[in-house]
Amino acid sequence: MPNIVIPYKPRALQKILHGQIDKHRFSVIVLHRRAGKTVMAINHMLRAALTNKLLNPRYAFISPYRLQGKATAWDYIKQFAGKIPGTKFNESELRCDLANGARITILGAENDQAIRGISLDGCVFDETQSIKPTIFPEVIRPALADRKGWCIFIGTPKGRNNFYQLYEQAKKNPKWYACTYKASETDILDEEELQAAKDVMSKDLYEQEFECSFQAAITGSYYGTIIEDLVREKRMVSNLFDEDIDVETWWDLGMNDQTAIWFVQRYKKEIRLIDYYENTGHGLDHYADVLKKKGFEYSTHIFPHDVKVRELGNYAKTRLEALLDLGIVGEVAPKLSIEDGIEAVRKNLINCWFDKDKCGTGIEYLKAYQKKWDDKAQVFKSKPQHSYASHCADSFRTGIAGQGIELSNWKNEVPINTNYIV
Repeated sequence: MPNIVIPYKPRALQKILHGQIDKHRFSVIVLHRRAGKTVMAINHMLRAALTNKLLNPRYAFISPYRLQGKATAWDYIKQFAGKIPGTKFNESELRCDLANGARITILGAENDQAIRGISLDGCVFDETQSIKPTIFPEVIRPALADRKGWCIFIGTPKGRNNFYQLYEQAKKNPKWYACTYKASETDILDEEELQAAKDVMSKDLYEQEFECSFQAAITGSYYGTIIEDLVREKRMVSNLFDEDIDVETWWDLGMNDQTAIWFVQRYKKEIRLIDYYENTGHGLDHYADVLKKKGFEYSTHIFPHDVKVRELGNYAKTRLEALLDLGIVGEVAPKLSIEDGIEAVRKNLINCWFDKDKCGTGIEYLKAYQKKWDDKAQVFKSKPQHSYASHCADSFRTGIAGQGIELSNWKNEVPINTNYIV
């Protein structure tokens, strides 16, 4: 292949990052807004694709949502790869094919089933803080195994979530690279621009977006502050399960996305969250099997109100009827508005204890559940942002909404209508 000049002149910071990424298979890079991290990562991936000697190299740029990746990265890929002879672009598949057989594809993390089974030589996680934590270990890490591929994680903080955990792990592992660059340190944005940002942003949001603070509260989070209070009060413990107390479950039933289940015990006024499970792409029989394998004695199962909706096919059964066929007998939570449900959760969280080991994912999802941001009006909307955290939060809200349900009690007398007895 002839010498190819990509129209990319890296800044001083970008040169440093390229050098470190070359030395490490996995890199966690925390950078402030407008630092050029996306451009840097795309060009690193493009160079790797051009110089890879293996047959048909495969690379992926992974965003929280496919359309988000198209908006943030696709034009850059076309800009820099478009100067390379023989490059072809597939707009519908967001795919760039190079003359040497290498391929770069933009993928969205919102549908992990759609990206399972692929093989990758390298990939970039963009806005890692907003990507479901299970995507890397369950989907992408296996995809890198047979070709010993690499991965770059880039983003800005969003509380002490999975991105924070990755960063902390990378700092302790000499085979990984970890770095943080704040706006006050890089000189990429001048003081006038930073001051203009400070004038319109809350302190927490500015610290998060420009000073790369993991400690700042997640702006717009419904439950983040309360959960941090629970951490300080040492309500996150190990081995919370009490074998003398029956377990109830709180559900959110997905159609084409996640089904989420909380496992809960009650003791006096305490609500003890002892386990959390979610998955996608499975029928109800899968979740029935999960319940059996947990080995708990169940008092009841609390389902969202839409469990009574009849589905197409399956003999027009409701999911409630389908669950009953599987031996899962439960109650349907009363229908509350989202706003009332969220407020009910906020009031009840102060009574909660969490098993920090078995509910770690659920805890992080609750912290990440936040209001939807309106870019035009520059305000938070009253409705929540639909994200990977939504199903976890919805199942929790179902349980809280249903806690006032009068549960079945075999000690109560059951009236019998004798008129039909022959």
